[in-house]
Amino acid sequence: MSTPKGDSFVIIYAAIVCLICSLMLSATASTLKKPQDYNVEIDRKMNVLKAFGVSIYDENHKRIKGPAVEAIFNEHISELTLDGATGQAVASAAEAKDPLPLYVWKEDGVVKKYAFPISGKGLWSTIYGYLALEGDLATIAGTTFYRHGETPGLGGEVEADWFQNNFKGKKVVSNGQRVKFEVVKGKVADKYPQGNDHAVDGISGATLTGNGVTRFINATIDKYESYFKLQRGS
Repeated sequence: MSTPKGDSFVIIYAAIVCLICSLMLSATASTLKKPQDYNVEIDRKMNVLKAFGVSIYDENHKRIKGPAVEAIFNEHISELTLDGATGQAVASAAEAKDPLPLYVWKEDGVVKKYAFPISGKGLWSTIYGYLALEGDLATIAGTTFYRHGETPGLGGEVEADWFQNNFKGKKVVSNGQRVKFEVVKGKVADKYPQGNDHAVDGISGATLTGNGVTRFINATIDKYESYFKLQRGS
């Protein structure tokens, strides 16, 4: 006849099971962290490329893989950290009072475009993206909005190609002067019958989202303006 187990045995047994489970979970998390970090980094680089106007799809209309993203990124892009207060490039973020990341696109060693992260409040959420400027630092080369929590079909259209393509060729500097970029309510042609080179059509039913995009794009460009002025020689 077996001897009944005491409470101490149950406690010890439960503790051993919990310890084993904890070790297994820790090992699994450690194993998964590296590929997760890699995927986050590839997503960042892919969105920077998209802002620069690089197609992120192959000839079969499938998203290019990590190695292809890294190859294009490493061939053409240099990453800088700026001091927003002085407009000077610094060796590390620790050396800047207001560190700002900047991506520089080069072809044959010549700077062609610049890109930087943009983010701010829409209607319901923070919207994240990247904006690229041509080498003149006056003309928008492209943009991408890749993460948000706006209403699908309304403010969520910030991620649609038709909306993002509106930005290409628009101006943030005109006649040597900084001009405010604008996402209008409705159509640019209705608000500005004579035309406007620093405004884009808004999203129907999403005026507040558009107002948020207007605010944070202008606020972000203004942060970089001290550096941009140095590059323009103005």
